[in-house]
Amino acid sequence: MPVIDKIKEVFHSKKPHRSDTAPTIPAENEGEATPYLPTEPVFDDSKVIVIFVLGGPGAGKGTQCERLVKDYGFAHLSAGDLLRAEQDRPGSTYGDLIKDYIREGKIVPMEVTVKLLENAMRVSLSNPPVTSGPLAEHWKNGKGRFLIDGFPRKMDQALKFDEAVCKSSFVLFINTTEEVMLVRLLERGKTSGRADDNKESIVKRFRTFVETSMPVVDYYRAREKVVEIDSSPPADVVYDNVRVAIDERLPDSPTYLGQSSSTTFTTSTPIVATTPSQSAPAGLTHQVELGQA
Repeated sequence: MPVIDKIKEVFHSKKPHRSDTAPTIPAENEGEATPYLPTEPVFDDSKVIVIFVLGGPGAGKGTQCERLVKDYGFAHLSAGDLLRAEQDRPGSTYGDLIKDYIREGKIVPMEVTVKLLENAMRVSLSNPPVTSGPLAEHWKNGKGRFLIDGFPRKMDQALKFDEAVCKSSFVLFINTTEEVMLVRLLERGKTSGRADDNKESIVKRFRTFVETSMPVVDYYRAREKVVEIDSSPPADVVYDNVRVAIDERLPDSPTYLGQSSSTTFTTSTPIVATTPSQSAPAGLTHQVELGQA
């Protein structure tokens, strides 16, 4: 059963949830519009690895994540996919709320997005995506490893996830130029059927990424938790650099012939944020935009 389908039992259960190291999470209050988030991490970051995969539209995040899932046994979670699935699921507690926010052009409350990610992680930890072979060792005794694609979009999401769910391991920043992204997405638009794969929308999405997501990258970069990979070369070349970075950062990673820990990554001209990084305010602002896949 897909992870998105499995989260139903966890997300809508009124029973408290408990991990092997985390305090109980109180059930959601029927009178509240958004779910409760704890003030201590639910998952132990010494056992659960979380890599945020960030990059502008068309940078190639999905392509690289697919290969990492196969070679490293990651569970791949997309905040956008989880939100879209939740809004369409019959009986969803927050489906109508998500639809209303999207219809009105507003941003879905952060608490909903973070809770969906937390519950998807619970499902994967309870039903590991890898059950045999060497990679299964990464999912035993409460351990797990996750790629979270396209999240966090903004600073408050990053801080709240680290505070309430699990301290992230590092950010894999898949970076390239605006020109490369534009060419890729216009080509994809010929067959994707996506309404936002047009030049005007692509440029707007890129600007939004720079303004909202680059402060997140800069925040983690200042803490030496960013691995930046130039995704302008062919996908195979990009993946060679990605897997070297993963091998250097993660314990018990596969060893690849012909790779060295001294490999230097080819990096593109960094994207420069146009807005300063800020601490997250309290409340329900700053959440995931669905249009930036």
